[in-house]
Amino acid sequence: MRKIFTTFIILATTIVAFGQAKKPILMVVPSDQYCISRGYKMEFENQGMKQVLPDYKAALQNDPDLRLVITKMGQIMADRGFPLKDLEQELKNLEQENAESMMLTSKSSASELAESPIDALKRVAKADIILDLDFQIKRQGPQKYIVFNLKGLDAYTAKQVSGVAGAGSPSTAASPELLLEEAVLSHMDNFNAGLMRHFEDMFAKGREVKVQIKVWSNWGEDLESEFGEDGEELSEIIENWFFDNCVEGRFNLSDASENFMKLEQVRIPMMKTDSRGRQRAVDTRSFVRELQKYLSKNYEIQSKLYLKGLGEAWLILGEK
Repeated sequence: MRKIFTTFIILATTIVAFGQAKKPILMVVPSDQYCISRGYKMEFENQGMKQVLPDYKAALQNDPDLRLVITKMGQIMADRGFPLKDLEQELKNLEQENAESMMLTSKSSASELAESPIDALKRVAKADIILDLDFQIKRQGPQKYIVFNLKGLDAYTAKQVSGVAGAGSPSTAASPELLLEEAVLSHMDNFNAGLMRHFEDMFAKGREVKVQIKVWSNWGEDLESEFGEDGEELSEIIENWFFDNCVEGRFNLSDASENFMKLEQVRIPMMKTDSRGRQRAVDTRSFVRELQKYLSKNYEIQSKLYLKGLGEAWLILGEK
């Protein structure tokens, strides 16, 4: 037990040591498999294809064991100094912002931007790490024990940054949340080590996001059009901006044509000093917003900024 607490202390100390950057915010969410296998799901057609997605609200309203386990998992992390977002409260916030969250449109063409429930939830909650939790309570004679699978997912990229799985010891009296606590604590060192590596990489090399540059069909220009006194192609101007503004110039232009650029592994800084000398947290929207302002100020290019989930932004050139 002492080793577990020591690992958490080292992790918290490491995060604080990176200056004024905020601590990563966590949110515990039941896995897709947990929800769908128990009937807590939503089904709909998407471009002729049937999609099945988890219904978190139904799961929380109908599964008392899930609520207890999520509360306990949150408490385990909160007791060790990590800011936590409550899933149930964030779902309520999402309902209140439903009109904005479920549909974004272009002012000119009324183009829609669809989001999955988890993308919309992550955007509203703005959690850094999703603790994706799957568990099952099993019986061994008169005793019960819990089998669990816990994954730490970067909310911006959906990449797994840490994970543990295991089973707790059988017990005749323990409630579901206590069974989880016993099982998780006995496997937590490996999970913390994964989080440690991810946080160190994020603060040292920047947060990883995706950016797409697109062009409205009625603009009359494209990414091969030349701008400025030197007659640079617009794609080259945008690439140079990313070199200048990404942490250590880190990004990957994975695909491009005259009408779009797809930039992945874009490393944005965690913090930035604004025009008033204040330290502010940087997210995908604020980072791409700087590019939007740069193109407008220097080349009179108007554009529409879409936030597609928490870790991906589209900048569509030609109009708002």
